[in-house]
Amino acid sequence: MRVEEQRAPYDGRPVRAPARWTAGRVLALRASLGMSQASFARLLGVRQQTVSEWETGRYRPRGASVRVLEMIAEEPARYEAGPRGKEGP
Repeated sequence: MRVEEQRAPYDGRPVRAPARWTAGRVLALRASLGMSQASFARLLGVRQQTVSEWETGRYRPRGASVRVLEMIAEEPARYEAGPRGKEGP
């Protein structure tokens, strides 16, 4: 049987990615970097309120924000806050 024949037919519903970026995971990443919500928001290119809403579970990251979070999580040392509270890029 060919691979194409093994797939279920598309039913028209949107395909959703797994809920990888939960509130706890966003908070844990930010905390591990030693960043405030405001500095983390600047790094991601979003508002501080958006980071807060992700961390409280009101909303979940999506689109380009998901990709940026994944990039940061892959190499967190590049983004960690510097010594004596001086925050990184």
